[in-house]
Amino acid sequence: MKILSENTCFGGVQGVYSHASAATGCDMTFALFLPAEARDGPVPVLWYLSGLTCTHENAMTKAGAQAWAAEHGIALVFPDTSPRGEGVADDAAYDLGQGAGFYLNASQDPWKPHYQMWDYIAEELPALLFENFPLEQARQAITGHSMGGHGALTLAMRLPGRFASVSAFAPICNPSASDWGRKQLTAYLGEDEAAWALHDASLLMAQTGFDGPMLIDTGTKDQFLDLLRPETLAQAIAARRQQAIFRMQLGYDHSYFFISTFMEEHVAFHADALYAV
Repeated sequence: MKILSENTCFGGVQGVYSHASAATGCDMTFALFLPAEARDGPVPVLWYLSGLTCTHENAMTKAGAQAWAAEHGIALVFPDTSPRGEGVADDAAYDLGQGAGFYLNASQDPWKPHYQMWDYIAEELPALLFENFPLEQARQAITGHSMGGHGALTLAMRLPGRFASVSAFAPICNPSASDWGRKQLTAYLGEDEAAWALHDASLLMAQTGFDGPMLIDTGTKDQFLDLLRPETLAQAIAARRQQAIFRMQLGYDHSYFFISTFMEEHVAFHADALYAV
């Protein structure tokens, strides 16, 4: 693991690191914010999964999360959204290939050799983090935006007991029925829609739900509402009687102005769950 940068931030340290990944077969970069409390021992950790076209850097610099994480003594992890580099398959479109890993394990060529993002986020990166940094494995929560909201919700529901809480900003809620999903799921997983269901938050909510609190925020002026399909997740939450807060925020769009506005509430929501563990 290489240290790319470390900067003092709200009394803690905002670092950026790279490492050779066995899961993706290439070098991966991630960012980690450690609050001041980490100098004295392990701290709880909140994962933030970013959306299409993003890297580790977008949320690290735009979401304003570090101030609120420092207030609660919580670490933040900002992984990259896909494998990258020479020899890694890509596409000319912004919503497929590098920057668009969709947090799944690809089974189709040319994506299969590198696009194993589920294994990377669920197994490899956590193992690396808990071995090298003062983080509490028993106290984890997860959030994300757009494609990352999709990833946060699917990981939380498919890894029972891993996360104390889950939240999402404008998540892709029903990718198996959306153009932000059908295209990528077909490319990465093939035509078998049964395999897609494991990566659809609305379908997972109907089947398994989440054993903990959820918080979902989406803007009423989000320019991608028809692709996000928030109503499908809302219906599944209601049908299951899932413990959840689902909010349509008046006037907000898909941008980081929206995310930074509600980040304080999301971090506090996760802090309540993490310190109740």
